[in-house]
Amino acid sequence: MKTPALFLALALFCSGCAQTPNRTAAMPDSKPAPLRIATYNTSLYSDERGGLIAELEGDSAHARKIAAVLQQVRPDLVLLNEFDFDHEHRAADLFQQRYLETAQPGGGEPLKYPYRYLAPVNTGVPSGLDLDNNGEVGGEGRSRGNDAWGYGLHPGQYGMLVLSRYPIDEAQVRTFQLLKWNTLPGAVNPVDPRTGKPFYSAQVWSQLRLSSKSHWDVPVKTPDGVVHALVSHPTPPVFDGPEKRNAQRNGDELRLWQQYLSSGDKPWLCDDRGQCGGLAQDARFVILGDLNNDPVDGDGQHDAIVELIENARVLRYPTPRSVGAEQTSAAYAAKGIVRKGAPFHATGDFGPKAGTMRLDYVLPSTGFEYVSSGVFWPANESAEAKIADGSDHHLVWVDVR
Repeated sequence: MKTPALFLALALFCSGCAQTPNRTAAMPDSKPAPLRIATYNTSLYSDERGGLIAELEGDSAHARKIAAVLQQVRPDLVLLNEFDFDHEHRAADLFQQRYLETAQPGGGEPLKYPYRYLAPVNTGVPSGLDLDNNGEVGGEGRSRGNDAWGYGLHPGQYGMLVLSRYPIDEAQVRTFQLLKWNTLPGAVNPVDPRTGKPFYSAQVWSQLRLSSKSHWDVPVKTPDGVVHALVSHPTPPVFDGPEKRNAQRNGDELRLWQQYLSSGDKPWLCDDRGQCGGLAQDARFVILGDLNNDPVDGDGQHDAIVELIENARVLRYPTPRSVGAEQTSAAYAAKGIVRKGAPFHATGDFGPKAGTMRLDYVLPSTGFEYVSSGVFWPANESAEAKIADGSDHHLVWVDVR
């Protein structure tokens, strides 16, 4: 028989491992309900222009799973990465009306978000330049994508969508889609080690945009004041050459948030409307997104994500975890894919070559009180695991006051 002390230890351990966060649990009368903030790379994209719209107009099992997860977790504010953008917002309308607002198998009650924000991104937008140095501009397939401002096969692929229970102050939203990479302090044109010369020509480097999608500051009017959702989806630090241009770009996309949070005048840091400068020092915020950088594993510049996590304005709190991540990481370890990071902190399963990594982040600012957090990655044997495989990433959530 287990001793009472062991029962108590197990209870305390498992209190941080719950797979389904409870939104209906009673809170003490003396404290307000927490704000639940989440990020989720949904993989709701298509290689064809209009492809996501066509999928959502049908009966998408993929979209049903994504909606079911959101219905289970029920965040107050959530960023969806890899959600294709279209100018008519048709895909967003379809996903919200036909999937989120309809009870899904394995999900929960219908989920309605009165407010949202979406805007154009750099992915798939032709640059008119030879960005991959293959001697051609544009072309077909991957060649066309490589010469877009951000890799994509059509404009809007891998876009972003912010959904909120609370009003979004659209007049104060700031976007940095057009910000040039060379303006970032410390930015250096990647060097090709085979030639010792900069990878990008002077013409390209002078025009190249920093953000592979976009960086948005979305102010949300919560009951306890304005919270700035700082959302992005930096390029994966792979799919390049010995010059490691994507790894360098990923690192600098993360460093943009560092600059945005730091004090002092920044005449170079101008948004797409021409307003310059960073975030006010007394502003409350949360950094959200698939940031494509693990603190210790993978090919990214790890110092960039570690410095962001440890920024003086970012709240220190226990890293979100899950049983599913631990189980999946253990299975890979048995096959020889061993990671340095804690296996239960992973947020995605990236196949037999990469294994599991922590790429998705919810980083609230100081000034919040941490309540709880988690990754929706249920145990393999649980019923909820049937809805958790809609994407190779898993939803990350944090509750704060």
